[in-house]
Amino acid sequence: MRMMFEEKARPLPITGKMVQDAFKKVRANQGGAGIDKVSLTQFEEKLSENLYKIWNRLSSGSYFPPAVREHEIKKDNGKTRKLGIPTVGDRIAQQVLKDYLEPRLEAVFHDNSYGYRPLKSAHQALASVSENVRKYAWVIDLDITAFFDNVAHDKMMLALDRHVEEKWVRMYITRWLEAPIAKANGEIVTRDGKGTPQGGVISPLLANLYLHYTFDKWMEQQFPELAFVRYADDIVIHCQTEKQACYVLEKVQTRLNECNLSVHPEKTSIVYCKDYRRMETGKKTKFDFLGFSFHPMGKKSNRDGVFLGYDCEISKKSYSKIVGVLRNSKFDRWAKSWDDIVVLLNDKIRGWIQYYDKYRRSTLTNVFHRFHNRLAKWICNYYKKYNGSINRAFKHLKYVRRHYPNLFYHWEIGYPLV
Repeated sequence: MRMMFEEKARPLPITGKMVQDAFKKVRANQGGAGIDKVSLTQFEEKLSENLYKIWNRLSSGSYFPPAVREHEIKKDNGKTRKLGIPTVGDRIAQQVLKDYLEPRLEAVFHDNSYGYRPLKSAHQALASVSENVRKYAWVIDLDITAFFDNVAHDKMMLALDRHVEEKWVRMYITRWLEAPIAKANGEIVTRDGKGTPQGGVISPLLANLYLHYTFDKWMEQQFPELAFVRYADDIVIHCQTEKQACYVLEKVQTRLNECNLSVHPEKTSIVYCKDYRRMETGKKTKFDFLGFSFHPMGKKSNRDGVFLGYDCEISKKSYSKIVGVLRNSKFDRWAKSWDDIVVLLNDKIRGWIQYYDKYRRSTLTNVFHRFHNRLAKWICNYYKKYNGSINRAFKHLKYVRRHYPNLFYHWEIGYPLV
């Protein structure tokens, strides 16, 4: 991609290459149109012109972000989660500033913070929790109420001031924090000194900075003997005793309140990591983290056979979502060919395996058993010669699996047919 940018000096150190690189990242992440209804495809129709405008305004200090389009996503409990969708151009502008700021903030972030960070992952966070529950008998499963809606702008800027001397950077961050919200009904709502859109490119970086000082640094100073794992605003704190967990939770509640945040009373709990060494009864022994459930379960040992361990597997909520995708696809009623099914589901299957296969593979085996049952129903509908016989349909499915072992991703890596 070649772009022509004026060579004359600009007031701010933003180059054309920075804008081009930001666009490539935004394009890779895809995403919907913002308030201007311009999609990525439409933006690329006048790519040089559009990128030049962004660079020209950013580098001159005259860039002002448009309103953020609010989009509501239904949650399992019937409530909705609000996402803020910036325009394509604004996502590129945010990416420019994120790329500029991220290296210096990464240098100060805590090792136990894993969310939305380069070279950090959800799997690393899960592995850390798995290691910690062997050392600590109790967990505080901490949920912050509507974190992104309640980030205090003044405190955010205080945290930013510790690491950012450039006035122009602080100016643009302020403008993004104060960008109005465009409701679905067309109403434009201004912010009242708090909140950062969940869905903005730079929001996760700012959220990590806010929680670095609100929680990570504070936790390190107040309770250096304890372990914790944070993935964005999902937090697990490990404690030695129930009494200690109650005390720490009380202190954390106070700390969050001081920073304009609060603990969700219904979603926060103290959990006992019960295993063969810890046999108290009458305690809550399960918590969910990043789509997995940690709870007591049978573990195999070459020396001792089966013993009671404490580990994780795909959560019931995640399992139900995957099964729901298969059920709601209803491909057994409409698919005209094997290719239709592959195109519809193979990328999803790959994603499920890449994320959930790491722990307790047997749960995904159950998912694919359901998928194979639906494939057998489709075979019955598609090949009339089987006269609705599921047994004969499964024989045909075995034939297809044997001759086309790479048709579906889970077949390719060796998941069983039944």
